[in-house]
Amino acid sequence: MKNGNLAKRVKELIKRNGLSQEELTENSGLSLRTIQRIENGETQPTGDTLKRIAKALNVTPNELVDWTIMEDKGFLKALNLSALTFLFFPILGILVPLIMWISKKDKLKDLNKIGRDVINFEITWTVLLFLGFLLNAGYMAYYWETNGVVSASSILSSVRFNMFFLIFMYLFNLVFVIFNTVLIDRNKQVRYFPKINFLRK
Repeated sequence: MKNGNLAKRVKELIKRNGLSQEELTENSGLSLRTIQRIENGETQPTGDTLKRIAKALNVTPNELVDWTIMEDKGFLKALNLSALTFLFFPILGILVPLIMWISKKDKLKDLNKIGRDVINFEITWTVLLFLGFLLNAGYMAYYWETNGVVSASSILSSVRFNMFFLIFMYLFNLVFVIFNTVLIDRNKQVRYFPKINFLRK
């Protein structure tokens, strides 16, 4: 493999992992000068050096050698739209994007960020969805215990709340998925909110 290609791949992986040259030096056990020479395409690393760099970048040596960054906007949009499977069952909105992300992880440009953002948003949304129902159930249980009576109006109020809450949450998720698919199509960064960073770099 040409030194220039390896240099480009190492630089891209360093960037994607959020590492500095110094951090890669520390993680790989190689000297800073060696890392700099590889990044500049001035040298062809030995097998041992390649293994150390690959391990520090969380890839296999073969992945480092064969790895190429490709642009595939279609796949990115498909991954984002796959979150719509939440319409069938909330957990599917997490599992389907996760499977798609893992299948192409570190192979496509912007995939890692979009994949993490989509999945973190869907996990957060699912947690909030179930919390809303639990809080309503808890409130109604407290209300009934305090008042000592289960009235038809209180049951109807609880059912109405659950219906409106469910409709609101599903529309909220739907709008965000479609909105971010448009952003991907326009080569802009996705914007998912709220999202707790369950998956990090």
